[in-house]
Amino acid sequence: MDEEGEERIVGGGGGPENGVVVTAGPSDACGCGGGHVSRRDCLERTAGSPLPRSLADLPPELLVEIFSLLPGTALPNVALVCKKFKQILKTETIWRRRCVEEFGMKDDLRKVEVGGVSSHDLYVKRITPRVKSGRFMKLLPDYEHMDYRDVYTHLLHPYRHILGLWQPDIGPYGGLLNVVVDGLFIIGWMYLPPHDPRVEDPMRRRPLFRIHLWESKKATVECMYGHKGPHKGDIQTVKKDEFSTKCNQTGHHRMPGGRQEEFRTWLEEEWGRTLEEIFHEHMQELILMKFIYTSQYDNCLTYRRIYLPPAAPSDLLQPGLFKGTYGSHGLEIVMLSFHQKSARATKLTGDPNVPAGQLTLEINLSRPVVLPDLEQQCNIEELSRLVLGVHEEVQREAEQQAGDTGEGACGSDASGDEAQADHAACAGNCQPGPNRTSAHRHEDQPFVLPLGVTARNEVYPRTCRKCFYGTGLIAGHGFTSPERTPGLFVLFDQDRFGFIWLELKSFSLYSRLTDQLAHAHAPNVERFEAMLRNMQSWTS
Repeated sequence: MDEEGEERIVGGGGGPENGVVVTAGPSDACGCGGGHVSRRDCLERTAGSPLPRSLADLPPELLVEIFSLLPGTALPNVALVCKKFKQILKTETIWRRRCVEEFGMKDDLRKVEVGGVSSHDLYVKRITPRVKSGRFMKLLPDYEHMDYRDVYTHLLHPYRHILGLWQPDIGPYGGLLNVVVDGLFIIGWMYLPPHDPRVEDPMRRRPLFRIHLWESKKATVECMYGHKGPHKGDIQTVKKDEFSTKCNQTGHHRMPGGRQEEFRTWLEEEWGRTLEEIFHEHMQELILMKFIYTSQYDNCLTYRRIYLPPAAPSDLLQPGLFKGTYGSHGLEIVMLSFHQKSARATKLTGDPNVPAGQLTLEINLSRPVVLPDLEQQCNIEELSRLVLGVHEEVQREAEQQAGDTGEGACGSDASGDEAQADHAACAGNCQPGPNRTSAHRHEDQPFVLPLGVTARNEVYPRTCRKCFYGTGLIAGHGFTSPERTPGLFVLFDQDRFGFIWLELKSFSLYSRLTDQLAHAHAPNVERFEAMLRNMQSWTS
């Protein structure tokens, strides 16, 4: 992968020049393992000596500590200063710290390998359980002599731009890919929802590709798709915030039993059951359609970067990613974000009716709905009367605003800008906000679904905290005749919410993804908002 010229990294080749070697390893660092040295120890060591007049006059162990604090992209310029600096920059301590702090790599790669919990072993168990780890290890290079500088220079730094969250371009289906540093590998994990309808089960993961170093100190890309183990692949950076993967040996994806065996295996992995166990004919058609559509890509995909939503203390609950039930389409992944007085759920995975990238739910947080007693909640007509009353009121206000004078429109825009600025200020660097338990403490109230409303999972909370008016997006096959229909947003707790689709007489339950996702936060709110706008065009 081509990289910027100003971010050159000191290479791993070349030995000492002119026989002069300046070493500064953990054993030389004033007895402080890992290169850490106290200022007092160094002052005592230099007592009686002339005070250093330049950085080059400092003892090697102190230079190691200083250089360890610099970002890896700054070290090439340091190496150009003098021969002493260049030699010191070959110290493992410096590069180990850069790998750990910049990429979250394990603190000691060799301990991980020797301990028998290496990423290779984990892969063997996930991909080909019948292959013993010892046999698999013979296929990998000897990492005993791999140093941190090689890992940083030839693996982590060149591929740093693909770390984080991505959405694959798979037509209406989308997806969620997380690229992370895992031991001595960079791994692309596809996140899959649990089997329908177990929405509160943890996410499933499937490795699609991995990148690692061979003895030649050259990064190798391998495709992990299929059931025959890793094989040759390739990665190309198309443009900023976009990359593509290609499998060079798609024959590894085929199975001896042909397409029928591939379909049965895919169905068991995707749905956790056989086709005979799925009695609904329409659901069988949807499943077969998805298999035919997705399998044609053979892991040759284009990915676009996505970010986790920013958080503010005023948000109703922590924004983030949720799994939700979508009837015959199974479980899908949505991103919940907050925008002034509204909450939005955007699809990361989709279906032929409403594809990935579309705004599936929009909640009006200024329109709370007070639920009646349990007896009245069971009546769908009573619930419809409450929600449709709010819906008509919102429509009237929208028509009035459309007919307002330019002065009134300007005033509303100004207030909107102010609210957006407040949200941006609270969001800061788009890191998760504080605990909202105390800020939004409400007594739970009884909740029950109205008679006639279907739910994929009958196990849903029987108490809720708040309810709001909202709209959900429905459409015909192929995203034809899309329209927003009124419904009820139900907040159960900080990790679960639901939506009652009045027109469909259906209930969707959403449960939070609890996986830790690194390198996933937007640099600012503007980048996140731009990403949301672009997502709709990706799949439209």
